Amino acid sequence: MSKSDQTAMLHRSIRATWKMALVAIATVTFFLTSDIALPQAAAAYPFWAQQTAPATPREATGRIVCANCHLGAKPTEVELPQSVLPDTVFKAVVKVPYDTSAQQVLGDGSKGGLNVGAVLMLPEGFKIAPSERVPEELKEEVGDLYFQPYSEDQDNIVLVGPLPGEQYQEIVFPVLSPDPRTDASVTYGKYAVHVGGNRGRGQVYPAGNQSNNAVYKASAAGTITQITSEEGVGYQVSIETAEGKTVVDTVPPGPELIVSEGQDVTASQPLNQDPNVGGFGQADTEIVLQSAGRIQWLLAFFALVMLTQILLVLKKKQVEKVQAAEMNF
Repeated sequence: MSKSDQTAMLHRSIRATWKMALVAIATVTFFLTSDIALPQAAAAYPFWAQQTAPATPREATGRIVCANCHLGAKPTEVELPQSVLPDTVFKAVVKVPYDTSAQQVLGDGSKGGLNVGAVLMLPEGFKIAPSERVPEELKEEVGDLYFQPYSEDQDNIVLVGPLPGEQYQEIVFPVLSPDPRTDASVTYGKYAVHVGGNRGRGQVYPAGNQSNNAVYKASAAGTITQITSEEGVGYQVSIETAEGKTVVDTVPPGPELIVSEGQDVTASQPLNQDPNVGGFGQADTEIVLQSAGRIQWLLAFFALVMLTQILLVLKKKQVEKVQAAEMNF
């Protein structure tokens, strides 16, 4: 091969390498630009609690942080065994009841069904049971649920959802209790369990901005001069103040307006009906990690007490017979 041919091959190799590098750079740039220009709206509550409270979902006041975004108060119930033995699998049932005929405002302004979600705060050492430890009967109750630990080092705090509310008004958690014989950090005794359950979308996003599932209020007092509607944007409510200034308040798609043009409004007066039909609730309960040895000793104590009572009765009967014989003599 001549020197000119070698030079030509070298140039072609360099050009091919540059083309590959340019394609790679263009691809990376495209994905980064699309993520910034068209961000995907997150809808995975209650995972948003991890953004607002990364250390723990329970505040010092005892309130679970989901209540910061889900402002409506709704009932939540939890069913647990009163006590469990070490290294055993049991079920925790979180109930999130609501009226299944209710329709909520979705992100695009249309109406749809409610989703549900829950957070289960177990004592340290307790965790979701591995699949191979869960009995078949319990697996059927759990279904295809995916349980996510709150953080890598807190597998005792579990999140689940969003789930279709019509199907999961009762969420079953398969829980594995710890064994103090193998885990020195765990002791027998009574522990607190905290549960939070929500249904429907929240009214506030983690960044603090309102969703379209909230009440929007007038930013100033005055007279409504114009109301315009634009698809994908919502309502533009123009308010003329006493000073002659015009302020424009935006109500996103979904909520229904309760004001009209020409109406006088005061500052902070609601402009739309409250669209929220969901809400959040929490429940607190206790569970006892019981020692099998303690139960056995307790049963032995009961048996000893019963035997003592029987012997006492027999002795009393014997004394009565002796006394009766002495009286007859």
